[in-house]
Amino acid sequence: MKRILMEVLACPVCKGKLELNVEAEGGGEIFVGTLYCDKCDISYPITDTIPNLMLPNSD
Repeated sequence: MKRILMEVLACPVCKGKLELNVEAEGGGEIFVGTLYCDKCDISYPITDTIPNLMLPNSD
């Protein structure tokens, strides 16, 4: 994912701001990391440059 997406991404639950935590990046892309909502205490993974903003299972 590109960092510029942080300007438009929001938490799918509360629509709040997400915090970006990068584990691996290169060539202008974030390959691995997380997007974290402090208000909801939910982390969304970034895997192979794709942010997964699906809600976690409540099993």
